[in-house]
Amino acid sequence: MLKKSLPLLIIAAITAAFVMAGWHEYLSFEQLRIHRLELNHWVTEQPIIAALAYIFLYILVVALSLPGGTIMTLAGGFLFGAVWGGLFTVVGATLGATIIFLIAKTSLGDALLAKAGKSIQSMKAGFNENALSYMFVLRLVPLFPFFIVNLAPAFLGVPLRTYIIATFFGIMPATFVFALAGSGLGKVFEQGEDFSIAGVLTPDMIGALVGLAVLSLIPVFYKKWQQRGTS
Repeated sequence: MLKKSLPLLIIAAITAAFVMAGWHEYLSFEQLRIHRLELNHWVTEQPIIAALAYIFLYILVVALSLPGGTIMTLAGGFLFGAVWGGLFTVVGATLGATIIFLIAKTSLGDALLAKAGKSIQSMKAGFNENALSYMFVLRLVPLFPFFIVNLAPAFLGVPLRTYIIATFFGIMPATFVFALAGSGLGKVFEQGEDFSIAGVLTPDMIGALVGLAVLSLIPVFYKKWQQRGTS
């Protein structure tokens, strides 16, 4: 059991070391404001290296479940623009989530699922019914901690292909919203204005994301309706 759990224990130890050393504090809005000129110059001089470095850093943030993912997404939009910044973020986040998914699935997934309560077992039944739709819902609505959504499917038998597709496309709407907001940070910095993440996730935006989540459940509702019609 200990041997199987070793990969997750190593990740937990690395994450704890990052936090205890205070390195996660560099993933902040204030640090982006302070170093914005140097970062912009680096992106201009070395665009490919800067893009690869950003994707790699995002992979680490997600795989280690470090705080600062939202700031990273905003920074991506600020440094690379809404389109490229959003795309780099989606790639990095998907790769990072896939890494932690694979580690969790091969480490403790079976053992934890066997000891899980009825609620987890019922979730497993839901994923088995239409895993892609359920995964889209979890990714579309940014009301659940990202690291929980990364781990839970690994314990609930979600196929890797389904997980990757739902993650890649499911995080796109919210990601590009934040990347678009990040692309306008230059003006905010220049004018010394305050920036609020709450101002990005407006009630209208949350409503739109919830609407997309509901649409993704249509196959589930349709299947249940068909089953009732034939019963």
